[in-house]
Amino acid sequence: MVMSDKISDIERKVLAVIQGGMPVSMTPYKDMAESAGLDTAELIEVLRGWQENGKIRRIGAIVNHFKVGLGAGAMVVWIVGEDKIEEVGQLLAGFDEVTHAYERPTSDEWPYSLYTMVHGESEEGVGQIVAKMSQACGVSDYRILKTEKELKKVPPTYICEEIEEHE
Repeated sequence: MVMSDKISDIERKVLAVIQGGMPVSMTPYKDMAESAGLDTAELIEVLRGWQENGKIRRIGAIVNHFKVGLGAGAMVVWIVGEDKIEEVGQLLAGFDEVTHAYERPTSDEWPYSLYTMVHGESEEGVGQIVAKMSQACGVSDYRILKTEKELKKVPPTYICEEIEEHE
């Protein structure tokens, strides 16, 4: 199937508004639709269409963990055999404190195959969570890579045009 490079005026409006990120609101889709000058149903219809035809996989908010009271974070890398990676990954991803869990290729210099991003109230708290994770999955060969600084997370920009703010 060949996807068209052309997008409709409504799709252009939706793309322009969603690239700005998810609004911090109880009604983010309604707010984005209003910013684009659309009904919420129109915005959702475009997003569902894009998902159905493979133009997007998902939409999600980028959470600033520090602003929600989680003052410490660490990437924890685990040495997990290929035969256990799916099982261990699912188990570790199930911890509430884990926001990311994914597999990466290993090398002779870097044998870690499973990565988890763990958040907690303090460094000590993160360490305690990681110890529980290790015990739960039976993997004791891991390394905690502490977050030194939270970098600015920004969504990609595809459309460079102004969207009118509807108040």
